[in-house]
Amino acid sequence: MSEIRTYGPELDAYLRDLFKAVGIGRAQGASVARNMTWSELVGRKNFGVIRIPVHVKRIEHGVLNAIPKPKFSQTAVGTGILDGDNGFGYFTGELAMERAVKLAAEAGIGMVAVNNSNFFGTGAYFADLAARKGMLSLVMSNSFPKVVAHGGLKSVLGTNPFAFGAPRAEGNNLLVDFATSSLAGSTVRQYLDQGKQLPEGLAIGPDGEPETDPEKIGKASLMPFGGAKGYGLSLMVEILSGILSGAGFSNSVNSTYSNFKEKSNSGHCMIAIDIEKFMPLEEYYGRFESLVGILKLSNPENEVLLPGEVRWKSYEYNSEHGITIPEKIIADLTAISDKYKIECPWLVAG
Repeated sequence: MSEIRTYGPELDAYLRDLFKAVGIGRAQGASVARNMTWSELVGRKNFGVIRIPVHVKRIEHGVLNAIPKPKFSQTAVGTGILDGDNGFGYFTGELAMERAVKLAAEAGIGMVAVNNSNFFGTGAYFADLAARKGMLSLVMSNSFPKVVAHGGLKSVLGTNPFAFGAPRAEGNNLLVDFATSSLAGSTVRQYLDQGKQLPEGLAIGPDGEPETDPEKIGKASLMPFGGAKGYGLSLMVEILSGILSGAGFSNSVNSTYSNFKEKSNSGHCMIAIDIEKFMPLEEYYGRFESLVGILKLSNPENEVLLPGEVRWKSYEYNSEHGITIPEKIIADLTAISDKYKIECPWLVAG
């Protein structure tokens, strides 16, 4: 048996029960469950249930707040800061985007900076929350240093993901989501688990020489994608998520995976833009789909995809056929479930 299959509603219910048993508050647990289940459905499996063991470990070590009390401070008509009280980034990010959407409905644009938070999963999830409210959005988060500055040798920036969302009339919203590093940290772990070498040019050792061995990546650093361009975008994320929010930045952000003595201290930035403050939503949809038509016709020989289209195809397939979870992850989850006396919903694939 190499994998197990389960379905979205069953997985969501299981995660809520598990988080409750671990001691996580109901509202926060529900938020994390929604985010992880969505990530599994859209095929972003490196942001799904594979993350549960490390989060449970952080709860058990007391470096992640199981029952936080986030505090929002509105700083102007369309802006505010959310102190996450060291809660899950999934939870604080969702609260921040919901607040940004409300601010945008009033002011046209809403921006909420988050401090005192943790890893928040995939930025596309929050961008989709705004898109479903008829709003454009920008989503950012900083993370612990693993990336060099352009021309540098030492890790000084995180993988610092950036996402952009735009609503579409039929609901399969445009979702741009990427790390500003040469590859995401979770992708490095995939290479490690699969025993594969990294392509040259993605990481460098402290001596400045290329590093391709994922076993040695702990002492190496990732490169910014696209050289100076990725470096510039990473700085933008660091300033908006870390500096402006009052969160940690650079080496004052701690690793989720290796530091179980100190809180992560990461920050996020959520920006929502109310389309109807610029034009009627139907007019926007018409103009956007005209652009989509131009893009689709730009190569008659091959399908031109919009960012997010592959994710929505995965969402539809996995919603109908179920989510597959590798046996190794199932073993980890089963061990945690047994420890906290929670029943697993697994069904054998096929």
